[in-house]
Amino acid sequence: MVLLAAALAVAARADLAANSPFSPAGTSGPGAAAAASGPIELRGMTSMGGNASFLIYDVNKKKNIWVGMNEAGNDFVVKAADPGSDSVTVDYQGHSMKLELHTSKIASSGNAMPPTGVAPGANPAVASTAVANQPPSDEQRRLDAVAQEVRRRRMEREKAAQGGQDQAPGAPPSIPNR
Repeated sequence: MVLLAAALAVAARADLAANSPFSPAGTSGPGAAAAASGPIELRGMTSMGGNASFLIYDVNKKKNIWVGMNEAGNDFVVKAADPGSDSVTVDYQGHSMKLELHTSKIASSGNAMPPTGVAPGANPAVASTAVANQPPSDEQRRLDAVAQEVRRRRMEREKAAQGGQDQAPGAPPSIPNR
């Protein structure tokens, strides 16, 4: 009885590993995705100061390595690059391989939150007065109201500054309530 239960448990684990819900669709087994893409992948390309660098991902070691053209010291050497097609030719363990730039398989699930119309860091009280796609006449009225408020505040400051000149020397200036 114990042997039968152990055999069923082993079979269930093997089935779970072969049909993992985390493996890409159409593949089987935990290493199928890595085997399908190859032992190394091109993950990035850049050029600074006339020197090209390539980001190569080693699937087995799970490690990214930036390398230059014909740079030795790894299991692979980049022999040629074609920036137009985002690909490189690599010698990997004695075999020539063409690697194309790896594309991400992550898909967007849409916006996490609906847009609010307020830019990050903006004052919501000020931003709430602006409405998208409003008629030009409404926008002009809003701009006129803002200009009028600016003029009113300037006049208050000027009055406060003139009131401060009438004070005795050395006395602190009066600050209007806002």
